[in-house]
Amino acid sequence: MRILLAIMTILGLLAAPRARAQQPVLTGADQTEVYLPMLKGKRVGLLVNPTSIIGTTPIVDSLLKRGVNIKMIFGPEHGFRNNASNGAEVADEIDPQTGIPVVSLYGNRRKPEPAQMAALDVLVFDLQDVGCRFYTLINSLREIMEACADAGKPLVILDRPNPNGFVDGPILDMSLESGIGRFPVPIAHGMTIGEFAQMINGQGWMRNKKKCDIRIVKLKNYRHDMDYTLPVAPSPNLNSQQSIVLYPSLCLFEGTILSQGRGTHFPFTVLGAPAFKGKYDFSFKPVSIPGMSESPLHKNVTCYGLDLRTFDITPWRRRGQINIGWMIDLYKAYPNKKDFFNRSLSSAIGNIDFLAGTREFRRQIEAGATEAQIRKSWEPGLNRYKEMRKKYVLYP
Repeated sequence: MRILLAIMTILGLLAAPRARAQQPVLTGADQTEVYLPMLKGKRVGLLVNPTSIIGTTPIVDSLLKRGVNIKMIFGPEHGFRNNASNGAEVADEIDPQTGIPVVSLYGNRRKPEPAQMAALDVLVFDLQDVGCRFYTLINSLREIMEACADAGKPLVILDRPNPNGFVDGPILDMSLESGIGRFPVPIAHGMTIGEFAQMINGQGWMRNKKKCDIRIVKLKNYRHDMDYTLPVAPSPNLNSQQSIVLYPSLCLFEGTILSQGRGTHFPFTVLGAPAFKGKYDFSFKPVSIPGMSESPLHKNVTCYGLDLRTFDITPWRRRGQINIGWMIDLYKAYPNKKDFFNRSLSSAIGNIDFLAGTREFRRQIEAGATEAQIRKSWEPGLNRYKEMRKKYVLYP
């Protein structure tokens, strides 16, 4: 019998055992049994927005039902309810649904004030990041960590998956530090918020190299290389999974004359400019959309270019790279190359050096460098970063 079984196995006549199905990811917020004891009997502050959910219920509502004493809600860019445009200042308010004071951390105030911290015993950070250096939630993370460190209060971080969990792009030259780049990390940093908080502490990236008492509620069943679809749009202009995965590549075009679709209902899934008329058949027209983009580049003017709404994002996501081929090709195709990176043409054009994090990227594009040459220039910095990153990762 044993001989027969062996022969059948060799011949493939016995079915191989089925691979165990991937278990669903459990976010930090979902694991209430882990962190509710940390909040019991405490005066609690929350840094949250609409991505902050337990199951499908907003975390504020869910914690209130569980008897948590929420004294204050802090809101990042786009506000607590995600109803503010990119870069717009957000005012303080009383949340009409709960009556809890909402304090804006995007405007003149970027971190809680000492008096606000004195009214709290513990803060909870639960925001969905998208894994990019120029997405401002990691800036908010450091600010809240500094406020907690100064006040001697713990910060409970409810970790969430990074939908762009790979590492790629040039490392930020800190002489180009700005609101869209505050850390010496690549464009796609490959960290969850919990991991990034550990990096901020470990690398001494807070003022006076202070350290925050962080208590991370880790994800379950998560890997950095997995495809993860966000259940809630992280911000008004990242309103689809397609836009979220294309964002690390397309946000660089904010430093060019090309529209990335702000002023449409499908931002970060198209690229175009009026000057491409006759070169590309696809067209779109940016308009003012309250709560998304009031004054987009090329407002009320038809743009021609690329429709990436059905572009197959899977290979790029699994390859772990941003797509710089589009930048190379569209620069070559643009008729007036001196205008491509010209910020004087519109206040809606950002600084390509700040976005890329290096002055070399623009020079390389203008000089006609190949993708291989550009990537080769990133390698030394990326290799150092990847080695440093190993100290802080919590997931495979």
